[in-house]
Amino acid sequence: MQKIGIIGCGKIAQVRHIPELARNPKAKIVGYYNPTTSRAEQMAAQYGGKVYPTIEEMLADPEIDAVVMSLANQVHAEVTIKALNAGKAILCEKPMANTIEECEAMVKAAKDNGKPLMIAQNQRLTKAHMCARELIEKGEIGKVITFRTTFGHSGPENWSVNPGKGTWFFNKQKASLGAMADLGIHKTDLIQFLLGQNVTSVKATLATVDKTDEAGSPISVEDNAICIYTMSEGTIGTMTASWTYYGQEDNSTVLYGTKGIMKIYDRPEEYAIEIIKPGQESQKLDIEPIQTNDNQTASGMTDLFVDILEGTDKESLAKNDFFLSGESLLPAMRAIFAAVKSSSEGIAVDIPENK
Repeated sequence: MQKIGIIGCGKIAQVRHIPELARNPKAKIVGYYNPTTSRAEQMAAQYGGKVYPTIEEMLADPEIDAVVMSLANQVHAEVTIKALNAGKAILCEKPMANTIEECEAMVKAAKDNGKPLMIAQNQRLTKAHMCARELIEKGEIGKVITFRTTFGHSGPENWSVNPGKGTWFFNKQKASLGAMADLGIHKTDLIQFLLGQNVTSVKATLATVDKTDEAGSPISVEDNAICIYTMSEGTIGTMTASWTYYGQEDNSTVLYGTKGIMKIYDRPEEYAIEIIKPGQESQKLDIEPIQTNDNQTASGMTDLFVDILEGTDKESLAKNDFFLSGESLLPAMRAIFAAVKSSSEGIAVDIPENK
């Protein structure tokens, strides 16, 4: 039985992490911390466990084996390193941290303390994405030449635990980045996962084109990010992250290969994967629906975390990709920060560490 502490009781914890842990027979939620204490008290009343007045008191409790951390982006590195140094395993929400130096310090702390550091990049765990990766590896559509991958919805002000234009997602001091950190990291990590290639060069535009804050001024982070990625084996494509898709949410990836095309969640209401080959009827695979803000399904994230802690998923741990270790996220985070630099300086940015 793994005894878990929850640091941060916002929307993602309320709709995913906490209920998923509560359903897991191999896990027990011991307690909660949240800057707004009443929110932690609400979770304790609903799911059991106690409320800790500070993060430090939770981390000092020998009863706790691991923590799930979903506070604002600005404190990801600080809290993660504290937890690891206190001997706790940690599942940290994405984005991993605000700088590549912080990301590397988190990985070092995990290695120094011999504890798992997992990052909540749940898109690797969907059955459709895992199936797509296997099909690509088998050469189902030949060599992938180009791609487009997209994640867009109407914005966090419509979904976060404190909805409205005052959401912390719009605050640069708390969030550091906008749509790129919220959505772009998912698709950047995913395209590397699907192709087995790293992003080695980026040309990007990050812009605030529509969102405004409570005063009516443009928000201080980007609401759109459009990137051209060059991959380590020469594949090129686009990655788009947007908070201004005011119709249907788009969480699609399309891969163009030498033998055909693979569409993933391109028409999610009909099928998960479609494979189109010249002269053949398209093949549609109805595997599972994609998670959306309006359709919260089990992510598999906390279940995998508990399995790792229990030592029952050592094969995934050794593979280092399904495990979602902090170290496996470094190439994607380098691409995110390269995109920021590309946009601010108007240049293409190479990432030699990803080659």
